[in-house]
Amino acid sequence: MPELPEVETIRRGLEPLVVGRRLGTAWAFPHPKFEAAYEAEGATVTGMARRGKYLLLALHDGHELVVHLGMTGSLQVQPPAAVRGDPYLRASWQLRTSVLAFRDVRRFGRLAVVKRGEYTGTLATQGPDALDGDLDAEGFWLALKASRRAVKTQLLSQRPIAGVGNIYADEALWMAQVHPRRKTVSKPQATALLDAIRQVLTASLGNGGTTLRDYRNADGESGRNQDRLSCYGRAGLPCRRCDTELRAITLDARTATFCPTCQKR
Repeated sequence: MPELPEVETIRRGLEPLVVGRRLGTAWAFPHPKFEAAYEAEGATVTGMARRGKYLLLALHDGHELVVHLGMTGSLQVQPPAAVRGDPYLRASWQLRTSVLAFRDVRRFGRLAVVKRGEYTGTLATQGPDALDGDLDAEGFWLALKASRRAVKTQLLSQRPIAGVGNIYADEALWMAQVHPRRKTVSKPQATALLDAIRQVLTASLGNGGTTLRDYRNADGESGRNQDRLSCYGRAGLPCRRCDTELRAITLDARTATFCPTCQKR
């Protein structure tokens, strides 16, 4: 699933292509998750932002087009011929001579048009963005203390901090040497974890995101960060820090990879 670096990379690529442009004739795959595309038809995009894993296209009439990419979604500006007949196209808007196309193989993504700032679901309840400078270690530690769930589960919930998914949770927990099952995190551990989260997200952003399978940026290109992962997906391989074999466990229905030596429970 695209996480903060992937979504931010897409936002940066799309912003100069869509801001100031009118969303012309819309089309949507016949499913409630995508039919909001029609509600944005005729609106002019006045800005483009991101909150956690969500893309937010500000519209001139005071609404926002909210885009969640799900696991396999992509949003690109393409020539009309490139999207014609595409079986995985879920929504599109005409942009004069090009098309803003939302493509989603597994259909886990979704669209919504809301009044600006009036969000529902995860977008309404998620915590501060992981790259928000106003979030400090004290606030992050207190947010983690508010739940007795495993720390990795908390990160994936988006409540203590927004934008972190399975890949970067594993990477940050490994970097901070915090076991994913740990339910009590000390203030020094929370400080180290917040710093690690920001380091792994910033590094991935600099590498254009992580492509394991489907992720593509606004230009249709893969990310480069998959070659720089230290923990995620490396179960059975030696820890890059101590050479202990990394292990994988199932934690609340998600796989967690960790080092049993570096990340003591």
